[in-house]
Amino acid sequence: MAFRGWEKVKIKKDDGEVVDGIAPLIISASRATDIPAFYSRWFMERLNKGYVKWINPFSGKPQYVSFQKCRFIAFWTKNPSPIIPLLSEIEGKKIRYFFQMTLNDYEKERLELHVPSLDERICNFRSLSRRIGPEKVFWRFDPIILTGTITPEEILGRIERIGNRLAGFTKRLTVSFLSRYAKVDRNLKKAGLVIRDPDSKSVKKIGEGLRKLSQGWGMKVVSCAEQIDLSDYGIHNGSCIDPIVVAQNFGDDPELREFLGLNIEKDVFGNETFSFRAGLKDSGQRSLCRCLVSKDIGRYDTCAHGCVYCYANSSVQNTAKDLGFLT
Repeated sequence: MAFRGWEKVKIKKDDGEVVDGIAPLIISASRATDIPAFYSRWFMERLNKGYVKWINPFSGKPQYVSFQKCRFIAFWTKNPSPIIPLLSEIEGKKIRYFFQMTLNDYEKERLELHVPSLDERICNFRSLSRRIGPEKVFWRFDPIILTGTITPEEILGRIERIGNRLAGFTKRLTVSFLSRYAKVDRNLKKAGLVIRDPDSKSVKKIGEGLRKLSQGWGMKVVSCAEQIDLSDYGIHNGSCIDPIVVAQNFGDDPELREFLGLNIEKDVFGNETFSFRAGLKDSGQRSLCRCLVSKDIGRYDTCAHGCVYCYANSSVQNTAKDLGFLT
């Protein structure tokens, strides 16, 4: 049976009021803001309270989300260090998790205004990997941005320098080219950058370079909701919240297994083949996104990294001052 929405529950708020809510098995924290970097303590407080209030970015209406049924959390971050000391508490609640960590190098262009230094971010990545294992922390170089000075050769050099230090600390690299949303173009123009859309020659150079690098690192490279076809270079459109990754790491959880409709078969060589029930694609994401359905609990315009290319902040001046979702 296809996914028809998360279970509806009653939630008792901090003030005693009882409201309608949902109880997802899978939570995304978050595509809309960096919860591990800026809101780890808030997250743990809400986890202990048992629910969070989420605001729909289009209608402005609140939705209450219970942690009652939560079995798995996908964390998205550029700086996991604040949440690393809290992971034992999450594990104590029998909740599983993995991390998608974006680790770019746009220091020269100052496109990520308030992230830690590149060296510190690499050290944080390695620390997280040592803590939870390389199969549960995934590297994102996202987005790939090309300008007059950031050539395909230059961007490959930056990716190579990072990847050489992450080899053995992750099993997957996710990439995508810059999505030209209107507000992203506006912010990049204000920053004085003239963006080049990737032509076929650039795509070929980057694709071939990534294939060669990944073979040396022993990493799988996938793309994220990417319109440009990179399959000639062994790079296919992946799933950031990948049902196969969830099954491989957390398939022993009976509730997750039942939700996925997971069936695992082995051939005579011991190779595993996974199958899932239909209809689990997250319909709330972009059409090319192949992620497993989840409930995101973040809110736009609350991330203080100040990344010029960010689609989730309306301007680079926005910081974490609007904390209306922290209830």
